[in-house]
Amino acid sequence: MQGIVLNLREAPDPQYFRSRLARALQMLNLQNITVQFSGTPLYEDVSLTIRDRDRVALAGKNGAGKSTLLRIIVGEERPDSGQIISPQGYSIGYLPQDISAMKGKTVYEETASAFDEIRGLEREVERITKELGEREDYESKAYANLVDGLSSAQSRLDYLGAANAEKEVEMVLGGLGFQREDFERPIEEFSGGWQMRVELAKILLKRPDLILLDEPTNHLDIDSIQWLESFLLDYPGALMLVSHDRAFLDTVTTRTVEISMRKFHDYKASWSKYLEMRAERREQQMNAKKNQDKHIQHTEELINKFRAKKNKAKFAQSLIKKLDKVERIEVDQEDLAKIRFRFPPAPRSGKVVVTARDLDKSYGDLSVLRKVNFEIMRGEKVAFVGRNGEGKSTLSKMIVGSQPTTGGELELGYNVSISYYAQDQTDSLDGNDTVFDTIDNAAAGEMRSNVRSLLGAFLFSGEDVDKKVKVLSGGEKSRLAMAKLLLEPANLLVLDEPTNHLDMVSKGVLKKALQQFDGTIIVVSHDRDFLKGLTNNIYEFGGGNIKEYKGDIYDYLEEKQMQTMRELETTLAGGARNRKENIKPKESKPGLSHKDWFEAKKEAEKDEKRLKRSVDRSEREIEELETAIAEMEVKLQDSEFYKQADQSFFDGYNGKKEKLQEVMAKWEEEAALLDKATARKQELHNSKPPKAY
Repeated sequence: MQGIVLNLREAPDPQYFRSRLARALQMLNLQNITVQFSGTPLYEDVSLTIRDRDRVALAGKNGAGKSTLLRIIVGEERPDSGQIISPQGYSIGYLPQDISAMKGKTVYEETASAFDEIRGLEREVERITKELGEREDYESKAYANLVDGLSSAQSRLDYLGAANAEKEVEMVLGGLGFQREDFERPIEEFSGGWQMRVELAKILLKRPDLILLDEPTNHLDIDSIQWLESFLLDYPGALMLVSHDRAFLDTVTTRTVEISMRKFHDYKASWSKYLEMRAERREQQMNAKKNQDKHIQHTEELINKFRAKKNKAKFAQSLIKKLDKVERIEVDQEDLAKIRFRFPPAPRSGKVVVTARDLDKSYGDLSVLRKVNFEIMRGEKVAFVGRNGEGKSTLSKMIVGSQPTTGGELELGYNVSISYYAQDQTDSLDGNDTVFDTIDNAAAGEMRSNVRSLLGAFLFSGEDVDKKVKVLSGGEKSRLAMAKLLLEPANLLVLDEPTNHLDMVSKGVLKKALQQFDGTIIVVSHDRDFLKGLTNNIYEFGGGNIKEYKGDIYDYLEEKQMQTMRELETTLAGGARNRKENIKPKESKPGLSHKDWFEAKKEAEKDEKRLKRSVDRSEREIEELETAIAEMEVKLQDSEFYKQADQSFFDGYNGKKEKLQEVMAKWEEEAALLDKATARKQELHNSKPPKAY
């Protein structure tokens, strides 16, 4: 990530900056696009511009056409009418939800194939340089064209980071969760989720003008998501993405394009702010429509009153013509369809639900868990977190009995009954069964008479229940698999990535149902917004061990960062005392390892960036509020307006002034914290890392 910034800022060639400036003026234009499915418009005569460094989130209910729009932009599908215009050489990187299986190369080789453009440019530079050395027509146009071509190729090489290509492959693979020993493994040994990470790494390394990402966090753990957030915040090109990860959207995006009622609605705002603005906009539409409906009703009454009178017939006709010209106000439709369910009451279990004593798990020579000990008590809501491959899903399978232990003991408590949602739960569904048969075959006793009611609660009704499972979308399969959980009462829910493919509304309903569940929960998830306020205990997996943190996901993330910084500050303070007293440090293993020092350095930089983003957001909000207040004060200077203004205007005016004071106070606190974070980062940068042992 830093390599990219340095490449941009330290490129010595002035032509590079001219090239980058030209790229900054580049944009992609969608003009008058119409797309239809079976004669029904998905969007109708819509236009959109994506500029350099735009960070766009696509919003809209399921089926609105978000993924379709990405495929149209990248050229995989064509619109029924309209055109897409981009500058010559404009490059696009696209990560779909599913990719073809990779094979035949190592992880490193497949990732490094992202630099095919660099290799081609290097050959081009070599060819032009050789030709220039052989020519003597220095004043000719052909010679000038060669010089321009050489300069352009070299500038592009600088932009792509050719000098640091190998280092950047390692950096991106590491950021996305690969260990160094994974680099030389054949890529076919990795699951589809890990291959998706390789594909994402290739896109990031190619540095296209526009990156399109469709649900990029589905196969990432929390560490990798946070790394990707940091990478994208510094990315020099444009970004458009579809995601159901609200925390990710709020961090990365600054613009939201909603697809609704066949139109695009463009909000210059992050996701959370967009939701507020959309609610305000819909309320304004409803009020405007209400007033328009009154006007139309009044006009129609006048028409009916006068059309039968000869001396008023002409007037009635003019009213009819005016009414025909009125453009009817449409109110944005809300997606009110949402799953409705609660988990059945949990049968009472013993006080201790799961116990592990010196638990081991290995696959051949690969040790996943070593001497793990823990107890999960009745009513606890536990989140399993950590990098992928550290044993979260493995332990989940061991608890439900689908994986044996290698050593130690794993016991379930008295009267524990389990419902299990596997990460690949949807793969276990029979594609040839119908939706109805899937639930009917699994139901027993009186539940069989309630199959249709259960399916209706999960948005399967009418003809939907007769669909084959194989034609369902990822979200529909997830809902169907979730419905199966309700067929048997349980007091221990073990859920492995239950939110993958669920939209935000469905995730919210699931979260609420889990919060109301009176049994015990173990959930494996990387979705910070979903975990927030849901769990009261965090188990962090890493290095074969499990570390317990009390609280929810943000308590855990904050404590982890504070621990890292405390360790670092202790080490730095000890070093300062040694220098002051002229005491040579002992040549023993330091309290903070070489690796941890660099991790702490990265965390310090991330901390500063996070605070800087908060300060920038507050400054923008202050500017917006001050502008709005100034505009309202101008109106109040008009005596006529002042007399006619209703109470809601003055309430809004006073509310904005109070909000301004709140934001100003918040900004002062954030600015002070930013100063401290910057000083901490600088202190770290000026220090030397501990020796590697």
